[in-house]
Amino acid sequence: MTYCVAIKLNAGLVFLSDSRTNAGLDQISSFRKMMVYEQAGDRFMVLLSAGNLSISQSVREILQVEQIQEPGDSTPITLWNATSMFDVARVLGAAVRRVYERDGAALQRAGVDFNVSLLLGGQIKGEGMRLFHVYSAGNFIEATAETPYFQVGESKYGKPVLDRVITPHTPLSEAAKCALVSMDSTLKSNLSVGLPLDLVVYEEGRLATDKIVCIDEHNPYFRMLHDSWGEKLRQVFDSIEDPAWNGGVTEVPIRVEPLRCRPIKKITTPRDKLV
Repeated sequence: MTYCVAIKLNAGLVFLSDSRTNAGLDQISSFRKMMVYEQAGDRFMVLLSAGNLSISQSVREILQVEQIQEPGDSTPITLWNATSMFDVARVLGAAVRRVYERDGAALQRAGVDFNVSLLLGGQIKGEGMRLFHVYSAGNFIEATAETPYFQVGESKYGKPVLDRVITPHTPLSEAAKCALVSMDSTLKSNLSVGLPLDLVVYEEGRLATDKIVCIDEHNPYFRMLHDSWGEKLRQVFDSIEDPAWNGGVTEVPIRVEPLRCRPIKKITTPRDKLV
């Protein structure tokens, strides 16, 4: 399994991925899920992948040479000459469909689903930043102000903190910290996600970045974040009052008459009706 998250903010983009693959208890290894494409001053793009490793590796390989031929246009659209991130997403979708046409039937005969999910974000000179989630059929959706981040892979453990913190106005450094907390929560709860991590932070309009880091278990910032997050969570938990079942002095009683429903009914004899 894997966990990848990509965040689109007014200030820029944040990308984070783990590197664990799991094909069984005795087949756990590390493969990078992130690709960075950069022509400084012209385009900057990041691709994150989750799902079947053989499929995602094939898609990334084909993406390098994939072309879309538009009617009446002699120059095909590629990853490197597209004038919009929308067209890059189209090229990526075409690469996914090409892999399906080549391998889909054989995978189906072997009982393997065609499973791949991709996050594509970046900026091309002349337009704003964009972020897309590309599905295994090659279709895609785009991030909006209402939904400024996408996740693929083992997403459920890291989602609550993103929902509580991330808005389009979140500063880049704060969003990177939030993404790492999201990843730490996932690492804590799911063994199929693991270190090392790849983190990329992109500032809007730069069309290049040097904020790229690989994070392993010895990284001092991530160790501090892991320890601090666990400690602060415990402090907040301990600061919340326990339910007062036996009365006593409290401003937040738990035993009150509910407004929308009745208390649950006990079944005490075989003659009691369920309804």
